Amino acid sequence: MDQSPKTQRPAEPAHLAVSAITIDSHSGFDRLTVDFAGTGEPGWFVNYVPSPLQETAGKPVKVAGSSYLNINIDGTISRSEAGLDAATPIDISSSSSNVVDIVHAGTYEGRAQIVVGLRSTLPYSVQLLDDPTRLVVDISKA
Repeated sequence: MDQSPKTQRPAEPAHLAVSAITIDSHSGFDRLTVDFAGTGEPGWFVNYVPSPLQETAGKPVKVAGSSYLNINIDGTISRSEAGLDAATPIDISSSSSNVVDIVHAGTYEGRAQIVVGLRSTLPYSVQLLDDPTRLVVDISKA
């Protein structure tokens, strides 16, 4: 884990919608999980930003916190294209020590944007898990 930007391009075109976002507390780290509906494997670009802006319009994203992790996921479609309700279920009820807010800022031209509001800038890692396909971001607690 470190604080540097993380990126991976999709190997093949994907057709995925963000179906849910959850946070779980583990020993030493908090795990943010992005679940998908659809087919394929997404790509991603994740980095810390000083003030989050919506990728499509350049407008500020309203998210609580003093540090912001910007998650861009490639190979995505809108929730309506996947037959899902408009609002993305986001569960931050777990007792996370660092994550204070999560906002799904939208999906546009094959890219979904999620902004995570944190208490502090800490090392993180990103990986793709399967069965089912999900993107996980592990954020250190110290």
